[in-house]
Amino acid sequence: MTQDFFQTFILLVLVTDPFGNVPLFASVLNPVPVARRSRIVVRECGIAFVLLLIFMFFGRHFLAALHLSEIALRIGGAVILLLISIRMIFPHPDGVLGRTDGGEPFIVPLAIPALAGPSALATVLLFSSDSTGEVMVHVAALAAVAVVWLLVFLSAERLQKVLGPQVMTAFERLMGLILTAMSVEMLLSGIREFVKTL
Repeated sequence: MTQDFFQTFILLVLVTDPFGNVPLFASVLNPVPVARRSRIVVRECGIAFVLLLIFMFFGRHFLAALHLSEIALRIGGAVILLLISIRMIFPHPDGVLGRTDGGEPFIVPLAIPALAGPSALATVLLFSSDSTGEVMVHVAALAAVAVVWLLVFLSAERLQKVLGPQVMTAFERLMGLILTAMSVEMLLSGIREFVKTL
């Protein structure tokens, strides 16, 4: 149980990449009055948490409605994770998630796709389970990750000042490297499951 919790927690932290999203949060919230920033952070993190929780609980029903197999989702999710992790290691001018428009943020781009992006949604869909114990472990891990989001983004500006842009970039690339290995493992696991069905 404890091992499952930490595996899920680490995977969700890597997929949602709160530290890598610090520059995005800081830049998007820059034009917003200081008094409102903490409320916006809490709101956006809450929206992302609820959305991921919904996908976690109703993932299998979603797959059934679209006539998709879990193997296809696992392989597809692994490919998305791999592409995002490569973009984390080799930065693109538009950033990991592409361009974002200005203005006060509401849902886009902070809750979606910065936190509850395609890779995170695909990942939590894989956590759908019939076992109550497993579901509780996954929900607890997601809640712990949401706490990490809040801690990181509420102190985003201070983190940038203390660590500096070079350290933040190095940290994001390290997370990208770890995520690359995890996505390849997910891909190989999906391929193994597919081969068994032949």
